[in-house]
Amino acid sequence: MDKDQRARQAEPAIRPAVPGLAGLDQLLPGEAVLAAMGGTPLVAPPPSAGAPPLAEEQDYFNDLYLLAPVGYFVLASDTTIVQMNLVGADLLGLPRSNPERIPLRQFIAQRFTADFDAFVNACLASQEPQRLALQMTRGRGDRGFAVTLLGSGTPGAAQLRVVLELAEGKLAALEKSEERFRRIVHSAEEGIWEIDASARTSFVNPKMAALLGYTIEEMLEQPLIAFMDDEGRSLLERNIARRQQGIAERHEFKFIRKNGAEMWATLATNPIFDADGSYMGALALVSDITAHKQSAELIWHQANYDALTALPNRNMFQERLAHEMKKARREGLFLALLFIDLDQFKEINDRLGHEMGDALLVEAAARIASCVRASDTLARLGGDEFVVILPGLEQVTSAERVAQQIIATLNRPFLLGGSTGSVSASVGIALHPADAGDPEQLLRNADQAMYAAKHAGRNRYSYFTPDMQAAAQLRLRVTRDLQQAVANHEFELHYQPIVNLRTGGIERAEALLRWRHPERGMLNPADFIGSAEASGIILEIGDWAFRHAADQAKRWQDELGRPFQISVNQSPVQFRAGQQAFDQWMAYVEQLQLAPRSIVIEITERLLLEHSGPVIERLHQFRSMGLQVALDDFGTGHSVLAHLKKFDIDYLKIDRSFVMDLAGDSGDLALCEGIIVMAHKLGLKVVAEGVETPAQLELLKAAGCDYAQGYVYAHPMPAAQLTAMARENSGSALSIGHSLR
Repeated sequence: MDKDQRARQAEPAIRPAVPGLAGLDQLLPGEAVLAAMGGTPLVAPPPSAGAPPLAEEQDYFNDLYLLAPVGYFVLASDTTIVQMNLVGADLLGLPRSNPERIPLRQFIAQRFTADFDAFVNACLASQEPQRLALQMTRGRGDRGFAVTLLGSGTPGAAQLRVVLELAEGKLAALEKSEERFRRIVHSAEEGIWEIDASARTSFVNPKMAALLGYTIEEMLEQPLIAFMDDEGRSLLERNIARRQQGIAERHEFKFIRKNGAEMWATLATNPIFDADGSYMGALALVSDITAHKQSAELIWHQANYDALTALPNRNMFQERLAHEMKKARREGLFLALLFIDLDQFKEINDRLGHEMGDALLVEAAARIASCVRASDTLARLGGDEFVVILPGLEQVTSAERVAQQIIATLNRPFLLGGSTGSVSASVGIALHPADAGDPEQLLRNADQAMYAAKHAGRNRYSYFTPDMQAAAQLRLRVTRDLQQAVANHEFELHYQPIVNLRTGGIERAEALLRWRHPERGMLNPADFIGSAEASGIILEIGDWAFRHAADQAKRWQDELGRPFQISVNQSPVQFRAGQQAFDQWMAYVEQLQLAPRSIVIEITERLLLEHSGPVIERLHQFRSMGLQVALDDFGTGHSVLAHLKKFDIDYLKIDRSFVMDLAGDSGDLALCEGIIVMAHKLGLKVVAEGVETPAQLELLKAAGCDYAQGYVYAHPMPAAQLTAMARENSGSALSIGHSLR
């Protein structure tokens, strides 16, 4: 039962039931209490005839004492507070038990202390009531409040009873104000949320609890962040210092309702301090702005996104393009802008209707999106025109590859209801900063390049500048030739022996790709690998090379009657490809029943510097397939020494640039010796590439190198020629200069 309830229950029974209380209603509140409590508080008077039982009478006195609408105090002669009622304790901000034995005099304003001392002495000296008007204060910084004190001494004891009433009857007004405040807080249409210094909930009104779908009891003592998402928690933590400095704030936060739904709200927050200036917490007025936020987001989305495809529209595209161009200038990279127009779209729209035309545009947007990175921007400018921003590019061919993929994916038929439709794409490519320095000009140049592609026959891409276009056409011809080469089986594998420097035997060979071009003759990888990687054809060529190398390893092992390894170079493009190709390799190796360690996959140093997780996983897969791994061109500028321990590497191949100038007093020899010692410490074998002279060979042997390959033994050759060499070498060391005889 709270104080107000007890007061309401006790008040009607006071006058008729308690003897000697008649006429109290004619007195002021303080006088009435003092008269009623003429004896020691909480001690009942002796019973009289017709009076209620003693226990019942004691309850009346207790109610009167505890719940009187004025402050009631029993003081020792030094004004230490011995007892006080609820109102008195609340006015002074003390616990009723007063464990620290604080005197009432401590709360008297300094300029009134002499008057208060005289008032106390008068009360102790006489049982007649004494009255004093003065100013009281609750502590440092408090502006104080005016009161009237009524006091009298206690017979036979060095105590006095004091009734404290706010001046001019303001206690009743205060109580009315507090009641009014409680009604306002509990019926407010905004949420009211109080937190303590630790940001835990100390009070919420019913509206606040209802906004989040909790009861008040469920929210009390809970940290504020328990009701926020991660972004809101971060913002709250960043602003703790501002609140503690006394800065009022207004922020928008996203809260999470009890049912998991989101609620956007504004918090107008004011810090709370005690009389000493210490931070106690904060009080916030909370307004639900979810509907407004959703409406604003809808308006923003409609202003920045295409309603049909949900892609960024022209407005958003222009903002993104300006931002990415600034970033490209800052980072010293370039970006490409692709302008895409659908060929034959008007015919589809006219033949099948606008509904099917819209369906085609939605599907076309999805297909184009599948060809670009998450960091790229795809936008629809309107009609059948799309643009793609490709930022952070290091090579021009990256833009070409995306353009080729877009053209290829849009060439596939579109299923439109019960019909099909076919379109193609004309793509214009403009580069920043080469072609334009501002967004508007870059867009115009890409548009112009797109029209050049249309005029050239459609279903193709075109660069804005003639030189770039000429280079692109050359790459395109090479790409088409490569596609034809795969179909016509124009590729061959030549093999260069790798000799064991300890035994002189041919134990291994490196498979080297050759292209027998029908017009240009035999081509080395340097003439076409770049185009093959840029176009993606390297995946088909690499798969063919691996399978033919595995077949050859099996044949040599069967013909020679001993183990024989073949090294196969792998492009980083292959390494980043999906898992399917490697699963097929594993199945092919098992089908051949190829002995473990028959194939060595050669990778470059640069690959180890990429994201190590996928690289480690792929190397583990090679190991499980019974394949080994060699690190090719070691020492050519990439620092990977720290990476060697965590990767499954079996061989290091010293790059030919360290071997070509090898001499007894050269720094290259010292580097080679260092690489060899380091590799052996890590359990790796070392292969020296590009060995051309007997002197180089002898220095490498002396340094402890394990294997060598180069013209000193043989040039790359067809498989049949290496078969004869390996048979000749079967029982003796391979003589140098074999291929020159």
